[in-house]
Amino acid sequence: MPDALLDPTTLGDLLRVASAPDFHRWQDQIRRTGGCSDPIHLQGWTITKDKVTGETLHRYSTEDEPGGRLRVACGNRRASRCPACAWTYAGDTYHLIRAGLAGDDRRDIPATVREHPRVFLTLTAPSFGPVHNRPDRGACRCGTRHAPDDPALGTALDPETYDYAGAVLFNNHAGQLWQRFTNRLRRELAARAGLSQRALAEVLRVSFGKVAEFQKRGAVHFHAVMRLDGPDGPDSPPPSWATADLLTDAIRAAAHHSYTSVSVPAADDEPARTFRWGSQLDVRPVKAFGDGSDITEQAVASYVAKYATKAAENTGTLDRRIGELAELERHGAPDHTRRLIAACKALDPLYPDRRLWAWAHMLGFRGHFSTKSRHYSTTLGALRQERADFRAAQERDALGLEDREPDTVLVLADWQYAGHGHTPGESALAAGIARDLQLNRETAREALRDQLELEGVAA
Repeated sequence: MPDALLDPTTLGDLLRVASAPDFHRWQDQIRRTGGCSDPIHLQGWTITKDKVTGETLHRYSTEDEPGGRLRVACGNRRASRCPACAWTYAGDTYHLIRAGLAGDDRRDIPATVREHPRVFLTLTAPSFGPVHNRPDRGACRCGTRHAPDDPALGTALDPETYDYAGAVLFNNHAGQLWQRFTNRLRRELAARAGLSQRALAEVLRVSFGKVAEFQKRGAVHFHAVMRLDGPDGPDSPPPSWATADLLTDAIRAAAHHSYTSVSVPAADDEPARTFRWGSQLDVRPVKAFGDGSDITEQAVASYVAKYATKAAENTGTLDRRIGELAELERHGAPDHTRRLIAACKALDPLYPDRRLWAWAHMLGFRGHFSTKSRHYSTTLGALRQERADFRAAQERDALGLEDREPDTVLVLADWQYAGHGHTPGESALAAGIARDLQLNRETAREALRDQLELEGVAA
């Protein structure tokens, strides 16, 4: 960040940090976090010993670190909270989704999974009242041709008649609606195969990876990759009758079946409601290399990864839990968003088990943003462990322990939480480090793409 854009307090703190004798070590710590904007501070020590001889091989303490602390990445998935950690999370999600589409030998997912029927589907929310939009043809119902960045988009045409309570209750029950959809999908597949559900499970498995996205109007919808496998998952092929067309037909039937609904009882002045998916349902086959369409493995994985780092921030809500409604005024939340959050507050005592106020910052949605079935592909935990093992191997090499078997080494450690975040000057410097790292990654990616093109390989 150029000095001219910094206020005097931040600039003074930046100069203090940059002139400190341990500044280079502080930079090293921040680079290791990837430029994390809200690092966790730890205090403690580790001692590495030889199990047989008891010899101390290495000793480390945070006493010699800047401020007596070690800074580690916060790991927050939200791009609005920490772009650096969100970038890592998005990368992990990309590899998780793509592995389930193209296979990954390192993670025991065979490349033959490409031959399995796969579709990319979008399930949307129903209408809770007309909103400002940008139709493909003509103007909005209000008579205006809205610009793409018009803040009015997604807001109610008539706030007095819009069903804000229904909108947040739908968000709150969306996870259950997805579960009912997947249960019904298996029944629809069994019916089309002429099998019982038990017999279907012996020859066919439905695997999926999905992510939630908030529309401008504040309603959640789901994007999902669905794949048909044999009974053992990606290692076994599905029956020959299990095609992408059959899967598509079953999805459409399951999405609109009467079973795929969630009922919410009446409470005081609130009527009983039954929620179903909206009429807009998109199902498209995923292509391995593309056929002129944009629904390819690469495109789908990138699309899902992008939304894995977002929540409801695009509606103007807060990216953290709300203590009181007055916070919305201080943060300048739009009127449409305030009404949705106020609905969560009003409905909370009527449906105490739904914890609507606790999830008001998510407009009532309380599910996981990205989920997958057990056999779809690898897990985020496994990907993080790979990264941790790689760094541990780097540390062993740096300490000269690369020739020692891990089982012969004993590591004693004691760590305590000591705070989080940056001072204003540190925050500006960390943001610069994060930008440099991102630029280096983009440069390396472009160089690799150019090399592949020269070699005649599709990037």
